[in-house]
Amino acid sequence: MPQATAYHHGDLRAACLRAARELLEEDGSAALSMRAVARRAGVSPTAPYRHFPEREALVSAVAAEGYRELAEHLLAAHPSPATPNELAAVAVAYVRFALDHPALFRAMFAEPCDPGNEERAAATEAIAAYVRDLVRRAFPGADPDALWTAVWALVHGLAFLHLDGKLDASAHEAVADQVRTAVLAMLAAAPVS
Repeated sequence: MPQATAYHHGDLRAACLRAARELLEEDGSAALSMRAVARRAGVSPTAPYRHFPEREALVSAVAAEGYRELAEHLLAAHPSPATPNELAAVAVAYVRFALDHPALFRAMFAEPCDPGNEERAAATEAIAAYVRDLVRRAFPGADPDALWTAVWALVHGLAFLHLDGKLDASAHEAVADQVRTAVLAMLAAAPVS
């Protein structure tokens, strides 16, 4: 049984983040409170406040971890996509990440976060920059701002439609085919100047 009043902790911040992610995966955001995180981490109820002034700061830190993991996942799918097919492969990886980590994905995008959290803002910007760059490489003649926003919106929407059961997510290859087809259809329809 964890010691509830431990004063010194090896890495309190990491323990709180790990506890928060476990709670998210087990019971969703409803179970995520500062008190529950402290209990799960085996520390006093006030200990998490040393690193996170409120729940939103904790969720922002969890979201930042998620954005970094998502970036790694996308880079693993293709380090520098430059064609529509490579871009579609990255889109499939994005949706797959959402389906493999639904609670984390929801915390990243649907949970209230601290708008001033620099860690979260930097991690979010890294994902946005990655998407902007891949669209610029794949479509050098297109308006990059309009197209990267449309691509991200489409893929993000597909992720949530699958997560929310609006689209069938029961077969990995069917999801991949649906995402790939939708992205390629949108890109084929996008005017290139």
